[in-house]
Amino acid sequence: MIKRVGVIGGGQLAWMMAEAAQSLGIELVIQTPQATDPAVAIASQTVLAPVADAEATAKLSRLCDVITFENEFVDLEALSRLADHGVLFYPRLTSLAPLLDKYHQRTYLRNVGIPTPQFQVFQNTDAASLNPFGWPTVLKVRRHGYDGQGTVILKQPADAVALLHSPAFTAADWLIEEFVPFERELAVIAARSLSGETVLYPVVETQQEQQVCRRVFVIDDFDPAVVEQVHQIAQALLTSLDYVGVMGIECFLTREGQVLVNELAPRTHNSGHYTLDACATSQFEQQLRAVCGLPLGSSTLTSSGAVMVNLLGYEAADHDYLEQRQRLVDIPNAHVYWYGKTQSRPGRKLGHVTVLLQPEQDRLHATEIAETIERIWYPNKA
Repeated sequence: MIKRVGVIGGGQLAWMMAEAAQSLGIELVIQTPQATDPAVAIASQTVLAPVADAEATAKLSRLCDVITFENEFVDLEALSRLADHGVLFYPRLTSLAPLLDKYHQRTYLRNVGIPTPQFQVFQNTDAASLNPFGWPTVLKVRRHGYDGQGTVILKQPADAVALLHSPAFTAADWLIEEFVPFERELAVIAARSLSGETVLYPVVETQQEQQVCRRVFVIDDFDPAVVEQVHQIAQALLTSLDYVGVMGIECFLTREGQVLVNELAPRTHNSGHYTLDACATSQFEQQLRAVCGLPLGSSTLTSSGAVMVNLLGYEAADHDYLEQRQRLVDIPNAHVYWYGKTQSRPGRKLGHVTVLLQPEQDRLHATEIAETIERIWYPNKA
């Protein structure tokens, strides 16, 4: 039986595995670059090294039984050499291979028949080539983009000209996508075990600002046909990839009622943080169960619903925001998670709050709760 799980990445996603690991009798060994990274505090052992350092991962492999991932910023080719020598990775590296580069990910989705926005690789360095699908258009960096970094929405030709003249712009690194005028943004956490057992969590609505997730609403107010589309997509992806572990799937719901896959995250995901408090089995326990060969747990909601709000940095500072956090704790049915990061910067995820909804609370109540949290957290929020 697997008792020691290595995790490449030591941020809040690995940190939130701690309670589940303890309950399952599993030790976590972390590979992460900084001693101040959140998961160092909960690790039984830590390998201090960049996540793409395969030599450090070789060391990690000698300290654990299986290795999983907290992020996608790895050197897949170097890890493949370790796998050839018997190092066990879940998800399998063959499952990750089509997903790490956004252009490859889009191509894979198209090839297996999963609906996705129109796209093409960036080929030329003239402004006209940036709008094959009309204005506005979306550019995404092919690797290492997260939390809105590496996503640019170009509204008009002048924006394209300005981007092309930016010293940091390298054409080969970008993917061009059509802009989707979506009705809502959706997400689902999906899990698959070594035996092929699959578990799907509730479909949720996410709300983004500046391409960063601000709120997640766990409320059953979707047309059943929409939920069925999401479920079919999730099942098809997990099966076609022969996937083992948890995956976050982000989608657009178009005005015509069609679900398009926006992005895949081959790991636990921000849209599933609510599962810590609102589901029988959290996404973090589910990840450990999947990679350790244990039966998957139930994804059933244990409350009427939930609203999750990310606590994003809004200034460059060293601050623990204790007074604001205490006010958040005082909200009825609130669960506050503080990641212990020592530095704040605009857009950085410092923590999150999940509030469990009562049977009489509907979408309007959930929106009011989210607004209350943000008024407490953001000093200039009206």
